[in-house]
Formats: sequence, C-alpha cells, structure tokens
Amino acid sequence: MSKWITRERPKIDRIACPWLIKRFIDKDAEIIYVPFGEVEKKARQLDAIPFDIPGVEFTHYDDQCTFDYFVKKYKIKDPAVHTMATIVRGADTDRHDLAMQSSGLWAISAGLGYNFKSDQEQLQIGMILYDALYSWAKHLQKEKHTQQPVENLLLNVFNNFLQHKTGSKKKPPAWAQELKELIQDHIDTNLSLKELSKGLEINPSYLSREFSKYFEDLSFGEYIRKLRIEKATELIRSSNYSLTEIAYLTGFSDQSHFTRIFKKYTGKNPSAYKKSALKK
Repeated sequence: MSKWITRERPKIDRIACPWLIKRFIDKDAEIIYVPFGEVEKKARQLDAIPFDIPGVEFTHYDDQCTFDYFVKKYKIKDPAVHTMATIVRGADTDRHDLAMQSSGLWAISAGLGYNFKSDQEQLQIGMILYDALYSWAKHLQKEKHTQQPVENLLLNVFNNFLQHKTGSKKKPPAWAQELKELIQDHIDTNLSLKELSKGLEINPSYLSREFSKYFEDLSFGEYIRKLRIEKATELIRSSNYSLTEIAYLTGFSDQSHFTRIFKKYTGKNPSAYKKSALKK
C-alpha cells in the first residue's frame, strides 16, 4: 500500500489526483492531508510521496496541473481520463475556457469544501464526484439534455443578445479580485507572485501570463511599483512621516531605490515633490 501526502483543505487537484491514484495506480493507497508547511517533513517521517506542492516531482509543470503529470507519469491511456484531465486542468488553473465543464467542476468543488471541513470527508465525497465525471466522460459525452432544438436556438439568440448588450469585455475572474485585495493588504511587504499564487492555488506561470489582462496592462512588478508610488505620494501629502519612513511603509528596500523609482514615475525626487506639496 502506497502513501501519498499533500496540503490540507483540498480543492481540485488534491481530490482529483487521489481519485486517479486509487482508481488507476493503487486502489489501497493512503491519502494524507497536512498543513502546507509540514508536507515535506511528514512525507519523510511517514515514507509518503508528496504531491501538488512546489518543488516535488508530482506537481504543476508549465500550464499543466498535477493531475496531468500523474496521467503522463503512469502512462494512463484511457480516453475518458484524458477528457477529465482537460476539465481538471481548466478548473484547477482557472482556465475555464479549456472545457465547458471546468467552471462547473470548480463550483461543485468549492461547495464541497464549504460544506465539509474534514479533508477526509471531502475526499470520500469527492471520490463519488469523480467516479460520476469519469462515467460521463466514458459513456455519456454525446448525451444531450431533453430540450428541443427550437428551445436551444432561442436560448442561443437570447444569450447572444445579452452579450451584445453588455459588451464583449470579459468579467474579471474571481482570482483577479482576490489577488488585487491581497496586493493592497500587503503592499508594504516583499511581495512575490510565486508566493501569492500558492494562496490563490493557481499555477504561477499561468498567473504571470494572465496578470496584465486584469491589471491595467501592467506586469506584476510594474503594477506593484505603481501602487507603491501612489501610496507614497498620498502619504507625502497627508502625513508627517519622514521620507525614510514613507519608503519603509511602501515596501521599498532602501531610500535610494525609493528615490529612483519615485522620480521615474513622478518626474521629481521625493524631497522636491514634498516641497511642492507643502506649498500647495
């Protein structure tokens, strides 16, 4: 019996991968969930294989999720599993355009986590969920809902009308709003897109690639610097902090770095900006 270990509070990959392990690799496998910081230590103690955390073999690669790696590693040829892999990848990396079922899988998985606080309970129910998804992928993909063709045509016309009326601009995904709030709350700290991606449970490569679409066409670094300078100018105008204190409060590593970036964005060094602000 093999042992597999990953971080607690599973969502997509950390339920889908155990399902794949138990159904195609080792039906008697033990799945263990522990806090993120304890995974590698407990893996050594329990002689378990870690998965779906950074820096281990069984993890994300490029735009592929951990489920994809299991399929590739164990050479699973079942077409139904390959269909599922696309759905799982879309749900796990917030790329719901990959498969129309991805957004539904994400919604059900999020609800599962909300209803069951025990990771093992989530796994137990999740096994049933993925068994159902597998049956659909293997036997029922061509089945249609019982709506009549005319009904479908009317729905398509109505949806096209709504799209035209509201404009073609896509609504930002939930992760973009959550990321914006995280950045705002931690603007004075040494922010890393890789670390933020862990909290959002999104592949860092995907996050880096998609970031500018929802953040003013700026890269992650450009957006952070812009926010920091905006906060710095606000503090200069409305507080009695020294420029050294403002540099610290806005997350700059040192005074010279702060001065250089500030001048690049405002055209003035901080002391000159402060003098003109005081005159006003």
